[in-house]
Amino acid sequence: MSIKLDHRLLYLRVIEKIKQDIDAGVYREGEKLPSEFELSKQLGVSRATLREALRILEDEKFVVRKHGVGTFISSKPPFTSGIEELFSVTDMITRAKMTPGTKVLVAEKVLATEREAERLKIEPNSPIYRIVRIRYADDTPVVYCVDKVPAHLVSNPEALTEGKSLFDSLEQEVGRRVAYAITHIEPSVSAEISSQLQTDQPLLALKQLHYDESDLPLLDSANFFRADRFDFHVVRKRV
Repeated sequence: MSIKLDHRLLYLRVIEKIKQDIDAGVYREGEKLPSEFELSKQLGVSRATLREALRILEDEKFVVRKHGVGTFISSKPPFTSGIEELFSVTDMITRAKMTPGTKVLVAEKVLATEREAERLKIEPNSPIYRIVRIRYADDTPVVYCVDKVPAHLVSNPEALTEGKSLFDSLEQEVGRRVAYAITHIEPSVSAEISSQLQTDQPLLALKQLHYDESDLPLLDSANFFRADRFDFHVVRKRV
């Protein structure tokens, strides 16, 4: 269907039309779009206009273009969350109506480095518990988690590896609730972690220091998310 009657810039009309078709189910996840020649003819625009629209749609992760093969509708990440909202990984998986699972790779008591001690506001060489886990969603590995908790807070370390939300475990074991976190978001490349998560896709690292309601640090974590499975967004307001 031609879109020439719309008076906005042509490539913007093309973008909106393709997004509407995706929402309406005309194109489904993973489906290949018609060729540039066919699609430009259907929309009544030049191939140059279509290419500009597809470039922007690719930047916005609505489509994936494969050189020499074609353009495909992207698979939507099953987990999406506002970065201003603080959920445990378990909660995020449950909210996506999937079953959370856990594999503990490391659970050890070690001495804090100077940097770890500074972050957790404890003395250098104080003992901490370091837990490394893989989190699963319906048996698919989706997050690689490295968590550190001051040992003096924990009387029953087994509670930290029971497989449930670490937030819940800390609240029940320590009696202190995670109230907020300071988060840094970074792209990450790690062959070892990617292998553990069974992916060749990019990783998104959320490095967070969690505080209780008295503004005391409770948990230092680095979570490596499969970027093809998670989408984080933030609402920004003009002030």
